[in-house]
Amino acid sequence: MKKLLLVLSISVSAFSCLAQKPEDLLNAKEAERIERTLASDEMRGRKTFSPDIDRAADFIAAEFKAAGLQTFGTSGSYRQEFAVVRPKFISVSASFDEVALDPKNVIVVTCFPDLAITNACGYETATIKAGGNLFREAAALVTSGKNVLVMVDSSYASTFSRLAGLKRSLFKSDKTQVFVLGNTLPKTFSVEAKHEITEQKLANVVGILPGKSKKDEYVIFSGHYDHLGIGKATDGDSIYNGANDDAAGTTAVIMLSKYFKQLNNNERTIVFAAFTAEEIGGYGSQYFSRQFDPAKVMAMFNIEMIGTDAMWGNNSAYITGYEKTDMGAILQKNLEGTGFNFYPDPYPDQQLFYRSDNATLARQGVPAHTISTAKMDSEPNYHKVSDQVESLDMNNMAMIIRSIALSARSIVAGKETPTRVKVEDLR
Repeated sequence: MKKLLLVLSISVSAFSCLAQKPEDLLNAKEAERIERTLASDEMRGRKTFSPDIDRAADFIAAEFKAAGLQTFGTSGSYRQEFAVVRPKFISVSASFDEVALDPKNVIVVTCFPDLAITNACGYETATIKAGGNLFREAAALVTSGKNVLVMVDSSYASTFSRLAGLKRSLFKSDKTQVFVLGNTLPKTFSVEAKHEITEQKLANVVGILPGKSKKDEYVIFSGHYDHLGIGKATDGDSIYNGANDDAAGTTAVIMLSKYFKQLNNNERTIVFAAFTAEEIGGYGSQYFSRQFDPAKVMAMFNIEMIGTDAMWGNNSAYITGYEKTDMGAILQKNLEGTGFNFYPDPYPDQQLFYRSDNATLARQGVPAHTISTAKMDSEPNYHKVSDQVESLDMNNMAMIIRSIALSARSIVAGKETPTRVKVEDLR
């Protein structure tokens, strides 16, 4: 009899789960459950490079597994692991056509502690001409995946030294870029450089829901799960829990993964990503973005700080870079009759479009936007120990997550595709 009752109990529970509407998964109770784990004192603020952020990653991976997502790539793991290399400059010497160069006019971006190259090493050559965008062009060469000798026009003499910032943190690579201030490419050259190399490991957490008919078209839902860790104490509390920034966005990503898995009608492939290292430079999203052909990414919903009400009150949020594509208009059309409104970013002076994890893909033309409610001119708990679960409005947050889900439906279904960001218009 006990066995029969147990079987009946499990069957009723399973039937209840199957009968549950997908939108019922997007509720305040579930949001609070996830938030209270990610923003708990036990997570100690989820600081990048700490054991605490690894515990958070394990929790997110377990949630993705429970949702039934597939792992990304061939690793068999939800953890998208990579390394950041920090080269500390020691020395450099170089010569062009057997004439020694001033070391101040040579910057070597490399992951090798000891580097010695000549023109016989097969390096490509490039130039950064006067009147261009020095740092954008230089950064593009660093991420090109090529060994390159780059001549930088002498008109950049006053700002050339700032290119050293390009090697502050690099993704591990076997390619090197050498920047030389000058206008004439040599026939022969030699460069020797020494750096002290420190390698630090990081991990995004990524899950996949394959599309049914458009597997090679991607829609991304993302948020960052790192925060500030342990800091200066206020009233005896030194843990920066980061409940709103950005456990809230990560909570949304987890809940949306379960919603779309149960809905089970996505024609496009959906990627759910929790990024690391946003607070120290956006390295997680930068590495993640390199794994995709941007032409195949149809839209990115980056979710950041949605735990408090927006300046318009409940049932509202804003979209950074609203005017750069028609994605906001598509989302709002899909919400007709719900009473929820998406607005353009009311804080354009703060350049929020370029300050979150959407920026890397947006710069490559992807309609990649951040959805937020944070009142950036007066958010009382931003980067403070008071950013705790108790400061959040769970009911409003659940409504925002539900609205994001509904607003995305035509894009996920492959019926609508937002216009691309015009790269030439980006500053």
